Amino acid sequence: MRYIALALVLLAPLLAVPAWAQVEIHEPWIRATPPGAKLAAGYMTIHNQAAQPDRLVGGSSPAAKVETHVSDKDGDIMRMRQVKGYDIPAQGSFELSPNGAHLMLVDLKQPLKEGDKVPVTLKFEHAGEVNVQFQVRALAAAPPHHMH
Repeated sequence: MRYIALALVLLAPLLAVPAWAQVEIHEPWIRATPPGAKLAAGYMTIHNQAAQPDRLVGGSSPAAKVETHVSDKDGDIMRMRQVKGYDIPAQGSFELSPNGAHLMLVDLKQPLKEGDKVPVTLKFEHAGEVNVQFQVRALAAAPPHHMH
């Protein structure tokens, strides 16, 4: 009986696979902001390792309010609008990038400087909460080159 109890204690962490292990966040970044700016956009690639689709439904940060947005081209004008989230396919990826889907950080508490890290808690329908550190890059930073 003692061995069964010991085995359960040792195996319990293996049986309870955490949901966050199903979602991987790659290259989270934000551009630095000029003094007085109250908005910033966050970018990343989300990989869903699960056999079922998931959905990023929002996030939170001590640095600002976090919203999910997309940019759409309307003629020659780019327009931004808030959306209820992003669908991440099963065994697939979803990219947040400039001129596309992005996290909008609203009412920044202070300017973001190159080299800073911004903590964000992402909220997924199935994977739950995932803590991420966004790297602040130069104001004129281009999206990172993806390694294949």
